[in-house]
Amino acid sequence: MSTSTPVRPETASGPPRSGRSVPGARAARGVFDPRLLWASLPEAFRKLDPRLMISAPVMFVVEIGSVLTTVLAATDPGDWFGWTIAAWLWLTVLFASLSEAVAEGRGRAQADSLRRARTDTVARRLTRGGEERVPGTALAVGDRVVCEAGDVIPGDGDVVEGVASVDESAITGESAPVIRESGGDRSAVTGGTRVLSDRIVVRVTARPGDTFLDRMISLVEGAARQKTPNEIALNILLASLTIVFLLAVVTLQPFAVYAGAEQSLVVLTALLVCLIPTTIGALLSAIGIAGMDRLVQRNVLATSGRAVEAAGDVSTLLLDKTGTITYGNRQAAEFRPAAGVREADLADAVLLSSLADETPEGRSVVALATGRHGLAARGRDEVPDAVWVPFTAQTRMSGVDTGTRRVRKGAAGAVTAWVTGLGGTVPGAVLGAVEAISGQGGTPLLVAEERAGAARVLGVIHLKDVVKDGMRERFAELRRMGIRTVMITGDNARTAEAIAAEAGVDDFLAEATPEDKMALIKREQAGGRLVAMTGDGTNDAPALAQADVGVAMNTGTSAAKEAANMVDLDSDPTKLIDIVQIGKQLLITRGALTTFSLANDVAKYFAIIPAMFAAAYPGLDHLNIMGLASPESAILAAVIFNALIIVALVPLALRGVTYRPLGADRMLRRNLGRYGIGGLIAPFIGIKLIDLLLSLIPGIG
Repeated sequence: MSTSTPVRPETASGPPRSGRSVPGARAARGVFDPRLLWASLPEAFRKLDPRLMISAPVMFVVEIGSVLTTVLAATDPGDWFGWTIAAWLWLTVLFASLSEAVAEGRGRAQADSLRRARTDTVARRLTRGGEERVPGTALAVGDRVVCEAGDVIPGDGDVVEGVASVDESAITGESAPVIRESGGDRSAVTGGTRVLSDRIVVRVTARPGDTFLDRMISLVEGAARQKTPNEIALNILLASLTIVFLLAVVTLQPFAVYAGAEQSLVVLTALLVCLIPTTIGALLSAIGIAGMDRLVQRNVLATSGRAVEAAGDVSTLLLDKTGTITYGNRQAAEFRPAAGVREADLADAVLLSSLADETPEGRSVVALATGRHGLAARGRDEVPDAVWVPFTAQTRMSGVDTGTRRVRKGAAGAVTAWVTGLGGTVPGAVLGAVEAISGQGGTPLLVAEERAGAARVLGVIHLKDVVKDGMRERFAELRRMGIRTVMITGDNARTAEAIAAEAGVDDFLAEATPEDKMALIKREQAGGRLVAMTGDGTNDAPALAQADVGVAMNTGTSAAKEAANMVDLDSDPTKLIDIVQIGKQLLITRGALTTFSLANDVAKYFAIIPAMFAAAYPGLDHLNIMGLASPESAILAAVIFNALIIVALVPLALRGVTYRPLGADRMLRRNLGRYGIGGLIAPFIGIKLIDLLLSLIPGIG
């Protein structure tokens, strides 16, 4: 919530738009782009290091099996079966590490683009005696630097003096300049961006090497990505299943010896690899990395995978009104002329009285008069003999005196007192319009003039908080996703109610203090609900830190961005819909591929078990329902399918399972039907096709 003086609109061309992407997003090509695969291959081989692979227990077991089968094959160079099994096991491990390397490679491609935006700059640091030029790397926290048109801002900081237009395209990918000024919630600037106009003084808030751009680079590279609680839990489950199957395979050999069907270590290793959940084990890291990568492509930076996952379970969303739901400045919406006054005459008086008003409200009045009413734009120097009357807190009016005419514009009470003091009256219809506008949560401004000693009211200007385009539709979409929206504002209850109704939020909290926001979040969390909060002001920082998902606007203060665990570079609060969808997509993708991985093990039982024991127990041949050609081809087909299915599922792991706003029960049925049954059927088809191809090779079929 903004408690500061009004600030200018975010861009000269209109409100922030969603759907933009950072320049690096253009570097993220298709999954099977040869250049991306080739660039990721060295990293994939590096990840075969057992010290790295041990963090993925399932694939670590597969790697040990690869080493074992290779050693066994080396003892008998003529054992084509052992060499073939060893080769495909190594490919299985390589495909798993390659999927993770490709996911990280996409992030590095984006980071490279961001890194090109970082430049070495010379800063004009203010000193007691004036200013001095120093390298940007020599700046310390608290230093003040001057930036004028054409200068590159040398480091992250807050504007403490002046106002300027800033080009942030290197960060956001959006060419439209943004306004940065002191004293408001749009005071934060980012090192590496360029000042386009005017002059500002920036107080440095980050040390060199710890700037926002530096953190962006490290985040999109994925180097600091930590496993989330759900991911850790799934890893424990997969490790447990691996241990269970390992014990089962180890204890199987004594029974095989007793039955006269002793198996080689190569066959037992192949059985173990096929039974443990290698598919999800190979793709688990790629799924998590890809989730954060999808956020980056939507211009949102998450400091941890934990925040992305939490977004998938959010049930309550708190939105700051000023600058989040509304543009942050009250703007002129309409002119209401008094009885007997033409609307054109009112518009002309309004334009004349606002030429010297440099506030955002004053500029919006001029824009409405010249735009909707077609009046010619004028400058102050085009009004001869004008005496401009500035707005003051004492008079609560502004205006102009020209010859025998005086025009005033201001608060209803102040202008009423001015008119009645000159012997005029305020019509009841005008007072009724003032009450109506106030009842709608707007701000009425009266416009009056005095000619030859006679004063009269010309009409009313309706100022209102302008709700950003598309808000009602976006909030309706959140409602369908099961998320309750609450608007938070420092306005009075009547104004808050009017804005909440126009925006379409579910509830609102009026006259809110930072303590009120914290208390609301804690009440929601005490009820077992996960809370997301968006904001841009310093007074939003405590709530952003307390929320399970805190999304700070990039236009906001440094304190807000430091407290949040996500930063939206587009400063579009409705972006949280995309964040929630990506969080849900991450959880659904992980669950879907886990279901698929466990289900496709069933087909492998029917492939390998009959192949191992049908010679000793001919009755088991009835389990060979796929009609596989031979024990060797059956085992090979299962191992090859086990490796190839990882490659086939890499695009899905990186793209994610499509999310639709369905109920939990419908979503469960959908995933079980598609990935459970699909995971059951696909291996039967795949293994059979591979077996048919293998049977064409002499000596196998």
